[in-house]
Amino acid sequence: MSAIASLFQEAARLAAGFRESAPARHVPRHDYAACLAAFDDPLPAAGADMADVIRQLAESAEPGLHLTTGPRFFGWVIGGSHPVGVAADFLTSAWGQNAGNHVVAPAAAAVETVAARWLLDILKLPAESSVGFVTGATVANFTCLAAARGEVLRKAGWDADARGLFGAPEITVLIGDDAHTTVFSALQFLGLGHDRVLRLPTDRVGRIDPAALPGALAAVTGPCIAILQAGQINTGAFDDFLRIIPALKEKGAWVHIDGAFGLWAQASGNFSHLSRGVEAADSWATDGHKWLQTPYDCGYAIVRDELAHRRAMTIAASYLPLATEGERDPSHYVPELSRRARGFATWAMLKHLGRNGIAALIDQCCASAHVLAEHLAREPGITILNDVTLNQLILRFATGRPDDESDAITRKTIEKIREDATLFAGGAKWHGREVLRLSVTNFQTTADEARLAADSIITAFRSVSSG
Repeated sequence: MSAIASLFQEAARLAAGFRESAPARHVPRHDYAACLAAFDDPLPAAGADMADVIRQLAESAEPGLHLTTGPRFFGWVIGGSHPVGVAADFLTSAWGQNAGNHVVAPAAAAVETVAARWLLDILKLPAESSVGFVTGATVANFTCLAAARGEVLRKAGWDADARGLFGAPEITVLIGDDAHTTVFSALQFLGLGHDRVLRLPTDRVGRIDPAALPGALAAVTGPCIAILQAGQINTGAFDDFLRIIPALKEKGAWVHIDGAFGLWAQASGNFSHLSRGVEAADSWATDGHKWLQTPYDCGYAIVRDELAHRRAMTIAASYLPLATEGERDPSHYVPELSRRARGFATWAMLKHLGRNGIAALIDQCCASAHVLAEHLAREPGITILNDVTLNQLILRFATGRPDDESDAITRKTIEKIREDATLFAGGAKWHGREVLRLSVTNFQTTADEARLAADSIITAFRSVSSG
């Protein structure tokens, strides 16, 4: 066996061992300080054996790994890195392709072309849209909003790509009070400011109040970008696209949808009613490493106006090849030139699951979220704060007691859940109060796993309450 074959087999053995061990513990054994101590050696003067390095890497890293690939990981809306996507990603690393353009990596560019078409099909978005394969929804939002910025200013007679923003017409940005933090970051990166926005009031689950829209639009006199949500990060709520988008379009606004996980409701016959009207927007951001279960990192920036997308993102130089008619140059749709060939894992997951498999996966996650909610709601003192319409739950403990006391017990219960390590879930603040947040996004989370998780949460709450 060659040295390369032996090395790759050892890496595959270690990877499979981690995935197949199925540990019950859903939190790392080591914290950051312990992990740092495990790695913090002086830079060696002489190199080490290849296989020994890989084995030492696994030995040092695994105690500090979250079981994000496990069925009871409910933190931060993280998918399960399906084995098919991981295997495709192994090949992607081995092939070593730079997916910057279609000449340096023809296969990577071609697979993106097909995967992009499949994505638009399964998400029921306009077939003429362009797709950029980016790191995740953060960069997808940035990319789409860069296209929006350029296009609304172009229509106002200003070339932002050539002249920048100095002296440009003022852009009004409309956004809901409960928008995700990464959207505000994208606005900051684009020179539009995270505070220089017109915030629209939202209801108890984070949906924009359509009644507030006419008054806000009356104040808009120039270029306008509006940002809506498909799946609020805490509650899973969707803005009312059927009511809101037509009003925004009448004002000439570019409408962008932050749909990191919620846009995938479009792929399910049981949940697509939540996103009705979303296809009328101008751009959409979503992730592959959430409900499509691709490995990290993988996201998609989708723009209806392909030319506006290319204007904002194209990187040109004399040494870079030009695309001819019918060729898709990946560098025209993302802010990176050198980048990973994310299309391979996307293609593999879409090919493996198919239309029916993706719909079934989404339905299973949402059904499991409902099982969690039903079991938890039966326990006196636990209150589900949102309508569990998709896969997100937020809840508080010791409800009925003073808010400050409930906050303290909620924090302690979260700490106890992590200490018990049967599952992982994160805390958050919702409208100023402490909550436990559960995100069901893993292809392995069944109703049985949900019941086990609910029992563990209830046990932790009882322990804290009795103490």
